[in-house]
Amino acid sequence: MLDQKSVETADQPEELLQCYRLDDGRQTLVLAARRARLPEVVYWGAPLPPNEDLGALAAAHRLDVTGGMLDENPDLSICPEAVRTFPGQPGLILRDTDGTPLLPKFCFDRAEQSDTTLVLHYDDTDNMLHYTAHFETDSHTRIITTRAVLEADRPVHLHWLAAPVLPAPQLSDEMIDVHGRWCGEFQLASTPWSAGMRYRENRTGRTGHEHFPGLIVPCKGATNTQGQAYAFHYGWSGGHKMIAEELPDGRRQIQFGHAARMETSPATRFETSPLYVTFSVDGLNGCAVAFQRHLRDRIVQFPNPARPRPVHYNCWEAVYFDHKLPILKDIADRAADLGAERFVLDDGWFGQRDDDTTSLSDWEVDPRKYPDGLDPLIDHVHDLGMSFGIWFEPEMINPESNLYRAHPDWALGSEDQTLGRQQKALNMALPEVRDFIYERMSAVLSAHDIDYIKWDHNRVLPAPDAAQTRGSYALIDRLRTTFPKVEIESCASGGGRIDFGILSRTQRIWLSDSNDALERLKMQHNAALFLPAAITGSHVGPRRCHTSGRTLDISFRAWVAAQRHMGFEMDPRELTLEEETVLREVTSWWKYNRTWMLRADILRLDSADPAVIAEQQMAEDGTKFVTFVGKATTSAQIAPRPLRLTRLDPSATYRITLINRANASGLSRGTPVLKENPVDLSGAYLMNHGLTLPWSFPETMWVLEGQKI
Repeated sequence: MLDQKSVETADQPEELLQCYRLDDGRQTLVLAARRARLPEVVYWGAPLPPNEDLGALAAAHRLDVTGGMLDENPDLSICPEAVRTFPGQPGLILRDTDGTPLLPKFCFDRAEQSDTTLVLHYDDTDNMLHYTAHFETDSHTRIITTRAVLEADRPVHLHWLAAPVLPAPQLSDEMIDVHGRWCGEFQLASTPWSAGMRYRENRTGRTGHEHFPGLIVPCKGATNTQGQAYAFHYGWSGGHKMIAEELPDGRRQIQFGHAARMETSPATRFETSPLYVTFSVDGLNGCAVAFQRHLRDRIVQFPNPARPRPVHYNCWEAVYFDHKLPILKDIADRAADLGAERFVLDDGWFGQRDDDTTSLSDWEVDPRKYPDGLDPLIDHVHDLGMSFGIWFEPEMINPESNLYRAHPDWALGSEDQTLGRQQKALNMALPEVRDFIYERMSAVLSAHDIDYIKWDHNRVLPAPDAAQTRGSYALIDRLRTTFPKVEIESCASGGGRIDFGILSRTQRIWLSDSNDALERLKMQHNAALFLPAAITGSHVGPRRCHTSGRTLDISFRAWVAAQRHMGFEMDPRELTLEEETVLREVTSWWKYNRTWMLRADILRLDSADPAVIAEQQMAEDGTKFVTFVGKATTSAQIAPRPLRLTRLDPSATYRITLINRANASGLSRGTPVLKENPVDLSGAYLMNHGLTLPWSFPETMWVLEGQKI
């Protein structure tokens, strides 16, 4: 809705006030602009009445001034302008063609609005610049998508362009962002608000383990299941910058954009990636569900949406580079018998790839390992009823490779750069590089019945460069056009490239190179703030984890994998008969439930016991759910504390079944009802008191099914 009128103020006899409103049923966003300037967000939160007077709202939003301040508070606009004496970080920093700094001052050009979109255009006639802000609502997912575009009449140098800038709530004590490392992705960091700036920038050239481009700002009292919260995600794979700033007057702003100086060449047009934002009135889960649904239903494009997500088997931790056809066939036999439906041949099938020092970019089958090509293995896999996938690392090159010897100039960065995993990155901005890699990959995919690529990216770039990311996107887009039935998994030493930008081109992510179920339990719990189960790969790893050295029980490993898109990655020859039985049972359970579970909302539960990490996966229609209750460490108290569930109908009755009660330890000597039988309880009881579970050891998982009756 556009509201435009003239109003009188004490310091201005008459000024034009322009107001805009967007609604999606759960949140309202109101922007207001005076004197044809860039608008600022004057309201973002719970839905307002349809007849709200936006002019009165804008007037009520204005701050007082006092000593030591300007006579008027500069607008905290959607692109704060330094030229208007804005006291914080500007939303745009650029230089002219000759390097002269520019100070843009934008004025209203036109607005275009529909029921779900708002596009605002502004001109700077002195500097010959045009700024456009895009907003789009989605009443199904409750996500608002925003982006900004800058255009010039001649090439200019861009240092920083923020997506449309939004305010942070005043009733908030902290912000939560995401950091991590290899084998330790998706760790949450809480930072108190204070005067000044929280500045995070990822300059690795990929999304990174270290700086997932997300932010949650909870209001006071918010938990997973209750309270107000605001959340942001920047959908870009090349490294981002985030600014969370509290100004001297107390106002707060959130900025997201590409990492600074990523645009290495002058241009006449620049565009941010989409910034996805949402507001929740039911805690962090409201934000999480919005992101989960939007990613699954609006961004990821599945080649065959009707096909059930197959159980994976990946051979990496079974054989590494030691590919022997008889052994791989034997492993495939065992994987299929356990319930696998897709066999993925990992690194080591091409060139002279006996270790990680050689052959990246030489994408031709190794005749020493596969004298008859890949078909004997692929045919064997297909005869077992599994589909076949294969590993590539298309953007990388080893100095010890045929391509590097022929074209050392195709490598990105200096000749004496520090290598990562014995490799350099290819310069994906060069069309000839993309053409070569496309032809090599296309030849493999055309010659074989392959429906899946594990696409890896095992090193950071020597310097951030937006052209590199756009080149990678272009290669993926071209391959997907040629091979529309091939699904792609985004892997980057595990979770080093996870964002909505890469996921608009891929269908699965490898959350971490760690198959340690205890570490995975924590990572999956935190990643659910942004990622749905359908695209999050989780595998049952070896008995003794190769990355942590920890030894974990097969039941715990299997149930943690069953929380997401399930797979196996151990050597199945190591399994005992008992372990095989457990794995078959859990895999069969997952297959039976996957259709509804992979469309379920993942709800993080508020646990009274810090040792317990629990989530509730609620079916779309609300008639059933499954609750995973992981015991990460020893509890401080002896008996388990009740676990409250969430988002149930308080007046309905639910039948609760502890489906793995046979796992109860001999030290669980009491008779809680769930150890013996299902129990029927009201939603009100389950949400206000909670379930009392049997005692359990650390590094175990209880799994409960709930059915509305």
